[in-house]
Amino acid sequence: MLIAGFPAGAWGTNCYLVAPAAGEECVIIDPGHQAAQGVEETLKKHRLKPVAVVLTHGHIDHVASVVPVCGAHDVPAWIHPEDRYMMSDPEKALGRSIGMPLMGELTVGEPDDVKELSDGAALKLAGMEFGVAHAPGHTKGSVTFRMPEVADVPQILFSGDLLFAGSVGRTDMPGGDHAELLASLARVCLPLDDSTVVLSGHGPQTTIGRERASNPYLHGLDAPRRGM
Repeated sequence: MLIAGFPAGAWGTNCYLVAPAAGEECVIIDPGHQAAQGVEETLKKHRLKPVAVVLTHGHIDHVASVVPVCGAHDVPAWIHPEDRYMMSDPEKALGRSIGMPLMGELTVGEPDDVKELSDGAALKLAGMEFGVAHAPGHTKGSVTFRMPEVADVPQILFSGDLLFAGSVGRTDMPGGDHAELLASLARVCLPLDDSTVVLSGHGPQTTIGRERASNPYLHGLDAPRRGM
């Protein structure tokens, strides 16, 4: 498996390109602010052909380059319906906190083809499977994408802004809810194996085991019992 990631734009948002191997089809995750050039360079470097863009949530730092990236390659964008409005009205989603000068640099709106994500869906894209889990708290439509363990590659969780190395996503913007975030962490993250690699929306990679042991926001949370 090939996973190529880079931090993009003013917020250093991690954009990931995922493919079975170099020279094959790929999926682009969270092409945010000023990510388009990095996407094109990574596609060229690894000889990749994108088939879809998938979004962990709708904040502008994760979706700002969706229109140019999807348009350049004629691919759809997948997003949870509760965050879809953010692509066209990013300031409403952030409480108008990002400022007009920065907004003037962005292409606001939806790409031509938008598909909606649902909890529990199994997206089969570019010969890979991405398990979708609705994980509200940072936004109402936040999701994670989980890739199962394959051969000697451990299970991977693209956590968006739900879980970071040593921290969690903020909940002080419109649609944020701290209690919902904690419930999502308990339901989505805690049941995963300690070896699961976490690739988040910001900062370095980590593992579920490391966060279970050291992340203060996970302390005192209990994973839901099986069958409940």
